[in-house]
Amino acid sequence: AYLAPAYDFGSKEIVAHSISEHPDLEQQREMLSMLAEAKPGWASPVMQTDMGWQYQHAEFVAALEGMGIVQSMSRKGDCIDNGATEQVFGHIKDEFFRGRDWDTFEKFKADLEDYIHHWNHARRQVGLKGLTPVGFREQALRDAA
Repeated sequence: AYLAPAYDFGSKEIVAHSISEHPDLEQQREMLSMLAEAKPGWASPVMQTDMGWQYQHAEFVAALEGMGIVQSMSRKGDCIDNGATEQVFGHIKDEFFRGRDWDTFEKFKADLEDYIHHWNHARRQVGLKGLTPVGFREQALRDAA
């Protein structure tokens, strides 16, 4: 299984994602579609990616540009920029994946979808002063208004 997340470094929210049996462009299209729905019209975010083929693909690059998202890409062998997202993958492995088995991809996908919902809406985080990622985002938007 492959997870393609869009992770907000500020709120620690998994804003958009796709879970697939294949790391292909269809997976990226699904994630980008979810991201387009989640992105406020006024926002001009930067998306940090590694140098994977899918992130260099003309369709992916054009989709980000069309949404007003600036792409920032790490240099080869430089994983520091991906550290925050790698930390999320570590939590997913520790809290969700380790010691479990699934009979089908569909069951795994459903359980991972539930975990991502838990991560965003129920899992309080010390770095967010005890708020959940969604709670932190909502508070930040209220304070900015």
